[in-house]
Amino acid sequence: MLAPAALPAQAGAAQRLDRGRFTFVAFPKDLPLARSLLDAAAQNDTFPGLARPVAHVLVAIAPDAQRFREWTGPGAPDWGAAIAIPDQHRIVMQGSAAGSDAGDPRAVLRHELAHLALHEALGDLPPRWFDEGYAGYAAGEWDRSDVLAASVGLVMHGIPSSLDSLEDDFHGGASRASGAYALAYRAVSDIAALDQRRGLSLFFEYWKQTGSMDRAMRQAFGITQSGFEAEWRTRTMRRYGALAVAANLTVLFALLAFLLVPLLWVRRRRDNRRMAVLRAVEAANDRAARSSALDALLASALKTPASPPPPPPPGTRSAPADEEH
Repeated sequence: MLAPAALPAQAGAAQRLDRGRFTFVAFPKDLPLARSLLDAAAQNDTFPGLARPVAHVLVAIAPDAQRFREWTGPGAPDWGAAIAIPDQHRIVMQGSAAGSDAGDPRAVLRHELAHLALHEALGDLPPRWFDEGYAGYAAGEWDRSDVLAASVGLVMHGIPSSLDSLEDDFHGGASRASGAYALAYRAVSDIAALDQRRGLSLFFEYWKQTGSMDRAMRQAFGITQSGFEAEWRTRTMRRYGALAVAANLTVLFALLAFLLVPLLWVRRRRDNRRMAVLRAVEAANDRAARSSALDALLASALKTPASPPPPPPPGTRSAPADEEH
């Protein structure tokens, strides 16, 4: 990430560490981090395709978010983890108080040092997309490709018509910027792959001589800049488009499941309550029907007349009821 702002003078209990062409300034709680970063910078101070840098670099480690914003100025994005100021050969980084989203501090420092090394070699020739893509490539930020594999923008809008059109995305918020960084990284990686033996070294040499990226690509790789971009768009969409679609479908299905499962659970509870009510009503109706049938049977039994007495046996004379003696 680049920023034109200057670094204000530092004060307080900050301490200075020097080795080779590097000077680190940090407050006491960040001194272990500063020593670790200084070791990493001194041990790995070459960058792909470029001569070894010689300019002295100052790295200031901010003790907190407020100091980081004060040192980087108002032009720095809120989500930035570090800022490189090429004209002054300075880098401002978040310290140990930074959140996990600030990334690995060694990779972050390597990214910013790559900005300074590229600027030292080529000045203002590289456009923003190449500058950011090269810094990611030099820092080995392979996980940039994971962003493309799950990119909603890649599915909805496809690959940008030109790499220069990524400029606005670098300022469009964390999500859009993340996609722009990933596409820029992929583009520079693909340019380096055009020459398996020399990588970017011959390309940088021609670029510095001619001052033209297009002419440098013609001389180094035998391809025009527009021709490369056309191939790059096709290759990137073919490589990551299906993955992005699959990733977003997976997210969509997970979201639908997250939304539908509670609804299905509520509906099931409601259906269970309804069934319980229906079963209770049915049982009550059955009891009522059985009770009505029993009542009808008892009523019928009570209303049945008594059976007449059997007739007398033959030969038996019945005495008249009113016979007088």
